[in-house]
Amino acid sequence: MVLEVIAAFCGALIVTIVSGFVLIPLLRRMKAGQTIREDGPVWHNEKQGTPTIGGLMFIAGVIVACFTAGFGKISEGEFGHLYILLFGIIFGVIGFIDDYSKVKKKRNLGLKALPKFALQLVVAVGFLLLMMYTGNLTTSLYVPFFDATIAIAEPLYLIFAAFVIVGTVNSVNITDGVDGLVTGVTLPVVLCFTGIAFAWDQAAIDVAKDHAAIGIVTTALAGGLFAFLIFNFHPARVFMGDTGSLFLGGIICATAFAMDIPLILLPLGVVYFIETLSDIIQVTYFKISGGKRVFKMAPIHHHFEMCGWNEYAIFFVFTGVSVIFAAISYFGVINRY
Repeated sequence: MVLEVIAAFCGALIVTIVSGFVLIPLLRRMKAGQTIREDGPVWHNEKQGTPTIGGLMFIAGVIVACFTAGFGKISEGEFGHLYILLFGIIFGVIGFIDDYSKVKKKRNLGLKALPKFALQLVVAVGFLLLMMYTGNLTTSLYVPFFDATIAIAEPLYLIFAAFVIVGTVNSVNITDGVDGLVTGVTLPVVLCFTGIAFAWDQAAIDVAKDHAAIGIVTTALAGGLFAFLIFNFHPARVFMGDTGSLFLGGIICATAFAMDIPLILLPLGVVYFIETLSDIIQVTYFKISGGKRVFKMAPIHHHFEMCGWNEYAIFFVFTGVSVIFAAISYFGVINRY
């Protein structure tokens, strides 16, 4: 597995960098620039016109890496990493449609919320049924830190899992609001999954090989994100757009469910969920209080901006929090193996 993940990381890194030098000038010529939200921090106006849809860069890197570094697994009939990749790509396509709509209309508004939610829900249910049909998913819910398992009826599990997926994917999307933020926060998440895949691969259990294959896609994504950060770190030369953030959310959720540890998403994705919770609190309190706010601006990374934090500070603090919780999450499931 070691050589495979090294090849996946390096392959995705190289392809993403090369893609960046090709795609960014192309996006500029196509005038595929980001439209900044009108109610955002005024200093974000200088970002107006920065190329978006840059997520295509690391998506290309991950696809190439999964099929090259993972060729051995595919030839052995192991497709676990390809199911995860497919799920991420479908969510990336939804994001691309959203991004294209924004670019075309020159407004920071894409797909309407209800159709977007319904589409994501259908994709989530389809993925879960595929994983169950292929034997890559059970309806037993593993509880991290307690090393316990709870059996759940299949219909109830499907409802729970579908809403977890949609909620998590959109939480990742909400986190993408400051240069490099969601890229930095997601790197420890996928590296944690890679560590878990290594642990599962070393365990003497029947499904070890499938989880070794899963490590290929998570390591490829890590390589792609490292490369993307070269272009996305402040001041960003390109944004990933919903194309990239929904792809990330899809890969993260698909990996958690493929490993049968969806509850680990709560501590592992703590930054995503704090971002979403801050948004929910802000909107709810605004409505019930007649216009008052808890935060200066939501989601919470904008609150810290309004408090005087620069984008470097937000990136390093939020990424640091993600690193800490990735380590905690790893030790929360390692007893399983």
